[in-house]
Amino acid sequence: MGDTVKLVERYIATWNITDAAERRAEIDDIWTEDARYVDPLVDVTGRDAIDATVAAVQGQFPGLVFTLGDGVDAHHDLVRFTWNLGPEGGEAIVVGFDVAALTEDGRIRTVHGFLDRVPAA
Repeated sequence: MGDTVKLVERYIATWNITDAAERRAEIDDIWTEDARYVDPLVDVTGRDAIDATVAAVQGQFPGLVFTLGDGVDAHHDLVRFTWNLGPEGGEAIVVGFDVAALTEDGRIRTVHGFLDRVPAA
């Protein structure tokens, strides 16, 4: 389970990397080439699209950071975890829940995201 927790921590950290080259290198390292990310707002396939999605989220929520929520639960090739988005050290503005499917070599194949709390329009 330790390797899975580290992978999830890296996944969450990737959403906070604002340097484009550094972020892309991390995406290339932890996601498969044909990976898919899907949540209520987006459905993308491939590392280029995942990178563009992360950059777009950073643009939409400048200065906010993602943090891992209440632990990581895993079995077989699946892992689930909660995450928070808010000001560093402050209360979360957005709270979500992700389920990821991993490959045998410990890379992310798919992430299915759910938004549990979002700001009012």
